[in-house]
Amino acid sequence: MSKIIRDPQSHRYRTMGTGLAVIIYLFLLAPLVVAVPMAFGPTNALTFPPSSYSFDLFRIFFNSSSWLDPLNTSIEVGLASTALAMLAGVPAGYWIARHEFVGKGLVTGTIMSPLVVPAVVTGLGLYLYFSYFRADGTTLSLVLGHLMFTLPYVVVMIIAGVHKLDRNLEFGAELMGAGPIRMFLTVVVPQLVPSLVTAALFAFLASFDDVTISWFLAGSNTVTLPVRMFSALEWEVSPVIAAVSTLLMAVSLLVCVVAIALKKSTPLDA
Repeated sequence: MSKIIRDPQSHRYRTMGTGLAVIIYLFLLAPLVVAVPMAFGPTNALTFPPSSYSFDLFRIFFNSSSWLDPLNTSIEVGLASTALAMLAGVPAGYWIARHEFVGKGLVTGTIMSPLVVPAVVTGLGLYLYFSYFRADGTTLSLVLGHLMFTLPYVVVMIIAGVHKLDRNLEFGAELMGAGPIRMFLTVVVPQLVPSLVTAALFAFLASFDDVTISWFLAGSNTVTLPVRMFSALEWEVSPVIAAVSTLLMAVSLLVCVVAIALKKSTPLDA
């Protein structure tokens, strides 16, 4: 039997890399260790560790219109921008992945540009643009603004999903007489269900958690939950913020778990 010869130097590098990764993950998770216990603490102050534990902060949140109204606005804007991003991003991602055309790089780069442009620059530009048309501070401006930076997430995930599909099935449907639209709806879309759900979840989460662009576009009646949290930190120190932060972290964790489960369940990744 042949013996496996281990290089002590490479083993040491792997150990150092693993240790560095653990330190980075612990650093990233440190805020959770502080924020989550504080969410179950007293209602009169933010203390760590809490002197007592209860669900009073969550009761205040769900019984206060000053918090529920921004929550409803965030949900409405997130659902609307996600729906529009899916309607535009799914066919765009499929077309980019399957076809070669003049200006493909330019079109792709334009769609992906919100991922590299600083959010402050994007928010300021959108504010000036909507102000010119007197549409700033409206739900429409928020939805369109969120659509711009959620669309790249949808396109990227759809492109990745399309690259894993068997193109022979599409050719077979076309040979049997199916038109492009019917082929796309009956052959491509059913195979893309995991990618579609994952793209929708991440688009909604990106919209729901955004604060920078929402800060520029929100009006007095269209304040989103992250903007409300930022304002609370700026003008007051409300212990309810800890409860809201814990809820947002729970939603983010749920989205990640669902996305991982969908990725593992699809046979394309096998």
